[in-house]
Amino acid sequence: MTETHRQITLPAELESLPFFREHIKAACQGAAGLDDQAIYDVLLAVDEICTNIITHGYAGMDPGSIILNVEFAPQALVVTISDFGHAFEPVEPPAPNANASIEEREIGGLGLFFVFSSVDDIQYESSPVGNTTRLIKKRAA
Repeated sequence: MTETHRQITLPAELESLPFFREHIKAACQGAAGLDDQAIYDVLLAVDEICTNIITHGYAGMDPGSIILNVEFAPQALVVTISDFGHAFEPVEPPAPNANASIEEREIGGLGLFFVFSSVDDIQYESSPVGNTTRLIKKRAA
């Protein structure tokens, strides 16, 4: 029987990022409809969302935890990232101006630009009990 989901809970610390990446890689190994590029895209998006949770979501708080759940839906890979920090909704930034000089470029925003470019859909919910970000990457037929 094929595994349909995997979950891991780790401290909201930058040192946890490699473990989240390994969790995604292990879950996706051999999954139908996910080539190396699709897996890389998901890794990039998860890394950026988790980094934002660590640096912004838990800012000024004791680091809590991040729960990462990988689920294989029939048509998509769904990664659900839950935390208990401050709400930090990922909003799609405008595309960066690639022609601008380094001095003219805005600081920040590139990470979320890459997230929105890497996955097919992003859903975010916040409630008094925590925050949930869903990253959805369609699987090839």
